[in-house]
Amino acid sequence: MPGGACIHWFRHGLRLHDNPALLEGMTLGKEFYPVFIFDNEVAGTKTSGYNRWRFLHDCLVDLDEQLKAAGGRLFVFHGDPCLIFKEMFLEWGVRYLTFESDPEPIWTERDRRVKALCKEMKVECIERVSHTLWNPDIIIEKNGGTPPITYSMFMECVTEIGHPPRPMPDPILTKVNMKIPSDFEERCALPSLEVMGVNMECTEQEKKVWKGGETRALELFRVRILHEEEAFKGGYCLPNQYMPDLLGTPKSLSAYLRFGCLSVRRFYWKIHDTYSELKKEVSPSHLTAQVIWREYFYTMSVGNIHFNKMKENPICLNIEWKEDDEKLKAWTDGRTGYPWIDACMKQLKYEGWIHQVGRHATACFLTRGDLWISWEDGLQVFDKYLLDADWSICAGNWMWISSSAFEKFLQCPNCFCPVRYGRRMDPTGEYVRRYLPVLKDMPIRYLFEPWKAPRAVQERAKCIVGKDYPMPVVEHKSASAANHEQMEKVVNKLRDTGIVHCAPSTQREVREFVWLPEKMAGGGSCRADQNCEGILGL
Repeated sequence: MPGGACIHWFRHGLRLHDNPALLEGMTLGKEFYPVFIFDNEVAGTKTSGYNRWRFLHDCLVDLDEQLKAAGGRLFVFHGDPCLIFKEMFLEWGVRYLTFESDPEPIWTERDRRVKALCKEMKVECIERVSHTLWNPDIIIEKNGGTPPITYSMFMECVTEIGHPPRPMPDPILTKVNMKIPSDFEERCALPSLEVMGVNMECTEQEKKVWKGGETRALELFRVRILHEEEAFKGGYCLPNQYMPDLLGTPKSLSAYLRFGCLSVRRFYWKIHDTYSELKKEVSPSHLTAQVIWREYFYTMSVGNIHFNKMKENPICLNIEWKEDDEKLKAWTDGRTGYPWIDACMKQLKYEGWIHQVGRHATACFLTRGDLWISWEDGLQVFDKYLLDADWSICAGNWMWISSSAFEKFLQCPNCFCPVRYGRRMDPTGEYVRRYLPVLKDMPIRYLFEPWKAPRAVQERAKCIVGKDYPMPVVEHKSASAANHEQMEKVVNKLRDTGIVHCAPSTQREVREFVWLPEKMAGGGSCRADQNCEGILGL
């Protein structure tokens, strides 16, 4: 075994399984040090609300417990990675630094500085790709040096590259020398959230719904595979999309993929292998369609530091959105007067997660559907509260649902009806009543539009609209019609200037892939997207 010590630097890949950089680091050096550094930005902590902070803390506790069981510990530091590494390189006699690649451009400068330090101090820096299925740089190279602007271009590139690598074997930690200094607890142990100054924003967040960490991720993944098996046997797939469960126990894996507690390669291959074993045939690509969209957004963001902005972003349409702080706050706080929208926003703030059908509905309502407020404002809210908010994926989805990007070449789509869509997704009203207890006694007939309830009905339900629950901030029919006309003007103006060219075949391909058939939510002009489980950031 080569001399010197090796540090493995955890950032997003907060797991032991299928971690190529970790596995390689365990074979290098005479001592092995697993390290995590809080630098006020790592893993999205710069914008995190309490729930995501707590989820991250769970992930680190889980890593520490697994390492402790094998005779090691997770070394946690606070500060500038370069300053910390410079001290540790000297103190521990480090010759190797390993870490999983973070493909998003917001991490490029941090990693550049660390690599420069390694070169200066003659430490070998080993970076491996495993947060994504494919290496985004290879996809970009295959596309001629720029990210593929359309999804079909992206699919052409990855099809030519071939299937993503299969997962690596699990590490055997007991074979590694993990030295623990006598002052570990005082100097390197993971502090509590309270000690780090992370406090709850509201008392409702005391109810912990989601538990972070690799151990929990693998437990949920085993349950997920059992559900998938039953779905495959029943002749369908993606069970939580086919029959969305808005009220069941947490089962989404999106946050675990976002923090790297679950390997995306293990997810991808286990789903496809399970299908092939049960059906005795080649598995269809749409089984893992959402993680492919995840790859697409990661790749699109490479080299574009303004990917989460509008005006500075070369792939985003500049749309003259309105500024309305009052309506934005009403949307953020779940006080729009539309119970389906408000229930979704309440769940987001309390628990840090909402089903994909809720994400699409609330995002459309804020932007092109009803309020005509910029997707950047909505992104900031989701980026704070969502457990699975990812810099590139969340921004990509907001641009997509607001028709600001990735639909440049498509016709302007219709919007969601917050009443009809709510009734369709929550036919018993149990979801709305759970997150809006003020409406718990409102009859189902009026639950999704309580302003239409007669005064006597409101009194019996102990909910007077305009007093106990707000009136709608806009009238949906007129607002959506005006916004649709406005969006058509944007598209027509761009088409006249030659910026936008319609391509019906591309429109069909994209809509089929993300489950967007032309289905109506109870009639009218408002189209409801089919159900999508929240693997993507939005």
